[in-house]
Amino acid sequence: MGKYSKEDIIRLVEEEDIQFIRMQFTDIFGQMKNVAITASQVERAVNNQIMLDGSSIEGFVRIEESDQYLWPDLDTFAILPWRPQYGKVARLICDVHNPDGTPFVGDPRGVLKQVIRRAERLGYTFNVGPELEFFLFQTDEDGNPTTKTSDQAGYFDLGPLDHGESTRREICLCLEDMGFEIEASHHEVAAGQHEIDFKYADALAAADNIMTFKLAVKTLAQKNGLHATFMPKPVYGEAGSGMHVNMSLFKNGENVFFDDADPRKLSPLAYQFIAGLLAHVQGFCAVTNPLVNSYKRLVPGYEAPCYLAWSTGNRSALVRIPTPRGQATRVELRSPDPSCNPYLALAACLAAGLDGIEKGMTPPDEIVENLNEMSPAALKAQGIAELPGTLEAAIHALEADSVITDALGPHVTAQYITGKLREWEEYRTQVSQWELRKYLVAY
Repeated sequence: MGKYSKEDIIRLVEEEDIQFIRMQFTDIFGQMKNVAITASQVERAVNNQIMLDGSSIEGFVRIEESDQYLWPDLDTFAILPWRPQYGKVARLICDVHNPDGTPFVGDPRGVLKQVIRRAERLGYTFNVGPELEFFLFQTDEDGNPTTKTSDQAGYFDLGPLDHGESTRREICLCLEDMGFEIEASHHEVAAGQHEIDFKYADALAAADNIMTFKLAVKTLAQKNGLHATFMPKPVYGEAGSGMHVNMSLFKNGENVFFDDADPRKLSPLAYQFIAGLLAHVQGFCAVTNPLVNSYKRLVPGYEAPCYLAWSTGNRSALVRIPTPRGQATRVELRSPDPSCNPYLALAACLAAGLDGIEKGMTPPDEIVENLNEMSPAALKAQGIAELPGTLEAAIHALEADSVITDALGPHVTAQYITGKLREWEEYRTQVSQWELRKYLVAY
């Protein structure tokens, strides 16, 4: 039974004096889109009658097959608390469907639903707790973003050093108004860098929450004269922004990753899930780390993982098992960054983990040493591979991983790879300021 019925939505729109409703959806590259309607159209909206031109959305459909429909998930109805209280604005997160009523194969939310259904057939619920980092920068006199910050704070510092504290507080309060349970909020390592963690949820709700979170952060920062960015590595020489993904599988209300008899308190299923992640992380890296800039973050020395290893406490490992056990037992993947499309990223992670379970995979030995301080020879001796070093390498790894491409589906895979290769080619042909400084005089 859902939280809201059609009649509930219609009644709430009238009772709350809601004037506009944003029918939101996400394209395959993780950009939020919306069709805004007035309150008079709410009955059409809840009856799946709002159309969009899919040919205008990158990666969706061709111009000769452009008509598509937005089917709202009624349980995602929420009032946007940062909008005016007179003439309120609400949102509904939507699935994209074809005119014949079938789900559109290029809808990222639908891709995640497909993999979730696969887990459900095995009896599992996939829960996810994301940890998103972002930067708050000053804007110039024209309101354009800079990479400047007057912030002098460091990890866990607070005001007056932390100049973004008031904006971060406002973000937390607005998100709580929308039903989020905020678990932690703090300054991160770099100047101007912040993190807000919210409670885990089932994977679909978690992906919806990530998209809502990014919208709230950007909107409220702009309102306060700041620019928020989820770009993975905006400042040279500083730590980049990650999106650690904490994952667990539940069955009949119990966490199946926990086993009290194991020395690490991990079940065979947990080890298999870890092995699946490590087997496919190179293949899904182009999804969890989708930008040219993503690979400027994935370098040694800045806290981001580079090497395919797991550990119960070692934060230099790609996969870490946080301390809590029992119902809180979880597997943390530390490589993703917040520029990713969360629907595709979580679909890929779940598909990888399920492959590990279905094939009974065994992970390599736990690595307790600091991987960033190990020599190339030591890494090679222990058989520790690396993540792809560029977006191009990650794309080719994706093309070669049938488990991940099958999870994404042929339409999304083809459109995603085409778009990302175009992005790589555009980057590859640029002449950067670094090249001019390095070579213009010397040669």
